[in-house]
Amino acid sequence: MTHENNPAAPVLDLRQDVAHLTAALMDIESVSGNEAELADVVEAALRALGHLEVTRNGDSIVARTNLGRAERIILAGHLDTVPLPTAEGSRGTVPSSWDGDVLYGRGATDMKGGVAVQLAIAATVAEPTKDITFIFYDHEEVAAVKSGLGRLVRENRELLDADFGILLEPTNGTVEGGCNGTIRFEVTTHGLAAHSARAWMGENAIHAAAPILARLAAYEPATVRVDGLDYRESLNAVKIHGGTAGNVIPDLCVVEINYRFAPDKTPDDAEAHVRELLTGFELVRTDSSAGARPGLNAPAAASFVAAVGREPLPKYGWTDVARLSEMGIPAVNFGPGDALLAHSDNEHVAADDIRACLAALTRWLA
Repeated sequence: MTHENNPAAPVLDLRQDVAHLTAALMDIESVSGNEAELADVVEAALRALGHLEVTRNGDSIVARTNLGRAERIILAGHLDTVPLPTAEGSRGTVPSSWDGDVLYGRGATDMKGGVAVQLAIAATVAEPTKDITFIFYDHEEVAAVKSGLGRLVRENRELLDADFGILLEPTNGTVEGGCNGTIRFEVTTHGLAAHSARAWMGENAIHAAAPILARLAAYEPATVRVDGLDYRESLNAVKIHGGTAGNVIPDLCVVEINYRFAPDKTPDDAEAHVRELLTGFELVRTDSSAGARPGLNAPAAASFVAAVGREPLPKYGWTDVARLSEMGIPAVNFGPGDALLAHSDNEHVAADDIRACLAALTRWLA
């Protein structure tokens, strides 16, 4: 659906104060799978500017300048949010609300503030010093196979070539280079079912999992220096399930493990490391995503860091800079808001933080 087919959709004023533009975006609920209305209004606002080549794929939109500049950079952000909070009185919901100069609601930090900055630049920086590819994509907050950015890579790869990329995820206005990778496993122990009144007739699979938990509890995660940034790793049990009833000795137990590994490793390297730690146990790899090196060696990165004026930091969580890196595009994270507030029932962002992010990018581009 396009805006023309949905005339009741709100019209975005991209030249209004960027914090109020953020609120307008937040007021359009866009939980993953429900991005269509927001995609409609974003597409319409971009097409109305007149100086961009706009392409839509599902609920993802690519808008490009074509000024013949020597460099092309990507500004990317996702349109979707996690589900709305269910707790009574939560402020991280839809519609947004203000408390003084602080904006509350779902997407305040993750990441409609960043999307508002993208849109403001599209509207107000008509003659940037670099060509810009703006990417707005769906389904970031769900399984990777649904990713709108992944779909664009598969189906519109020719639109995504660039020399450098910036993902406007929340970083408190500091450049965060690259990202850790992530890998998940299921570790299974087996036993023999029996009545719990005659436990000696069985073998307890949950008890058999105790050494797994002991090894994980004793594990000391590394801090790995990669291209000048220190990436802190983590390895944890994140879920455990087993047993069938309160009077049955369990014959099966599964421990789910998540390893966040520094970008000096591939997923295969990470798997080998975990298998070595848990030698003797049955492991199945269920999911993995490679990390991304910092991306700070690119010439555009150095000038961008200088424009921001803060010392870069590593990104510990996985972000879509890894997808850009996989395409050979060095990329960093940079956006307004505190990532620790993302997905919370108290999600909020200061208006001045959004404005400062826009000012830094505008200095660099204009």
